Amino acid sequence: MSTNYDDVRHNLISMLEELDERLTTITQDIRHADGDLEKDSEEQAILNENNEVQDYLGNSAIVEIAAIKQAIARIDSGDYNVCQECGAVINPERLKAVPYSLNCIKCASSKTK
Repeated sequence: MSTNYDDVRHNLISMLEELDERLTTITQDIRHADGDLEKDSEEQAILNENNEVQDYLGNSAIVEIAAIKQAIARIDSGDYNVCQECGAVINPERLKAVPYSLNCIKCASSKTK
């Protein structure tokens, strides 16, 4: 592992732990671990809407967790700053902004078009 990315790796692991905690909380909230569901249909509708939002947040966390794990693996293999699309070096400022970036800005931009 490159010592240049030890701090980044540590920060990614911290992000991963925080996301794991958040995902656990979301999962418990969706399962209503804190109590029974309300019987009132209006309350039930609000709970269903809240569950949809939490489900979206949970899915987003799962995607981010996978990206962070991939970034840690790339640090460990020495490929962290290499664009997965074109093989160019990813700008350090991009990695600083989004430490789990897979692609250089050029390739990332071409995917959104």
